[in-house]
Amino acid sequence: MTETIERIILDSQRGQRLDLALAQVFPEYSRSRLKLWLEAGQIAVDGVKLKPRDKVMGGEWVKLTPSAAAETTVAAESIPLDVRYCDEHLLVICKPAGLVVHPGAGNPRATLQNALLGFDANLAQIPRAGLVHRIDKDTSGLLVVARTLVAHTELVRLLAAHEIKREYQAVVNGVMTAGGTVDAPIDRHRTDRLRQAVRTHGRAAVTHYRVIQRFRVHTHVRLTLETGRTHQIRVHMAHIGFPLIGDPLYGRRLLLPKQADAALIEQLKQFKRQALHAARLEFVHPVTQVPLAVSAEPPADFTALVAALAADLTAHA
Repeated sequence: MTETIERIILDSQRGQRLDLALAQVFPEYSRSRLKLWLEAGQIAVDGVKLKPRDKVMGGEWVKLTPSAAAETTVAAESIPLDVRYCDEHLLVICKPAGLVVHPGAGNPRATLQNALLGFDANLAQIPRAGLVHRIDKDTSGLLVVARTLVAHTELVRLLAAHEIKREYQAVVNGVMTAGGTVDAPIDRHRTDRLRQAVRTHGRAAVTHYRVIQRFRVHTHVRLTLETGRTHQIRVHMAHIGFPLIGDPLYGRRLLLPKQADAALIEQLKQFKRQALHAARLEFVHPVTQVPLAVSAEPPADFTALVAALAADLTAHA
């Protein structure tokens, strides 16, 4: 059951537009959401329903009944979830490679969003069933999910402020000599609508990377993001000449070490997705303000690939 929240507009806010005053009175909600509730009649000021542009006098008593439109177009489905953290405010789940995050053209069902609605029917009241960020279909790893509107608003703010640390692991083609930073703007490719590209006038994108282990012609790396552009790691690594193993959009021809044995060749040939895993999330809990850190080891196909490359390195030492 949704509870009504009651607060008072301060005298210092006298003369402000109502929508701006509400944003200060209810900082836990976004301005856009407050405006929607105001227009829907879910906010009363001294018992009266006003318009966003109306001016306040200060001292008014405000009653807000928060809600969100239910997700009517996305069906709940019973799909197992790997839950790594759970409380009344949020979830952190580990998505397997191959699972699409949101329904879309060609993927109307059997997505993570369907699974979340099956896990908790109340997520129908949260935008996109609580998902505040995404990873590609064939990338595995951690995602945070809001379970309340307050948590959703704050998690969106934390993401925009770059206050959620996202750490990835990847295996790339080529031997890196050292770690570094890629600071290169990203935008949609000029001619291929499925791809992103480094573009001079694109959106700012920054990726930090450091070496975990070097192999004979590949490197296992750890990456952290300052921004979260579409395909950012994949585009940035390809841009500096180290595309991810198995990447169907930004990769290159199969790279084999000289005299590689049959087991390694098979591992490389059979790895048909980008070798990328969202391994760790760190952020301050949006409600309790307690620091959280959640980790997930890479899946079996990723670890088998790394093990085969390490065995090859040892065999040719």
